[in-house]
Amino acid sequence: MCSPVNFVQYPQGNRNYCVFNSERVNYFLKQKEFALPYLSDVLSKSSSEPQILESLYIIDKLLDNGVKGIEKMYPVFSRFNCSNSPYVQTFLAGIYRKILIPDAFGPLCAMLLRNSFASKPLANFDPNEEIGGAILEYVTKFNRLA
Repeated sequence: MCSPVNFVQYPQGNRNYCVFNSERVNYFLKQKEFALPYLSDVLSKSSSEPQILESLYIIDKLLDNGVKGIEKMYPVFSRFNCSNSPYVQTFLAGIYRKILIPDAFGPLCAMLLRNSFASKPLANFDPNEEIGGAILEYVTKFNRLA
């Protein structure tokens, strides 16, 4: 169990995903759209990667639960478009993949290109898988509209 200071347990060993405090996550999931202003505020102001990751994870789970209005938070999410954190990139790409805001397509491509030139892959974790999947989702959606 994470303490209030530790919002996340990073991937380690054979576990290639983050683990979050389930009590905190479930609290926000029960709040549904009423949690969005708080999460937006955290993402607007925080510089703590664990806190940012927890907030992005909760937003991703809210999307899975059908909470509406998250796409309006793109201006808050865009603050992290140039993040070099593979964890932030992965959660952001997952959220963009679900909300399909046209403005996020360019930043996703830029993330993938930046990562391609930076040769620092993690042994058990590759954010480019999620980024590439999000880009493919955009291409598929916009191809259907054409």
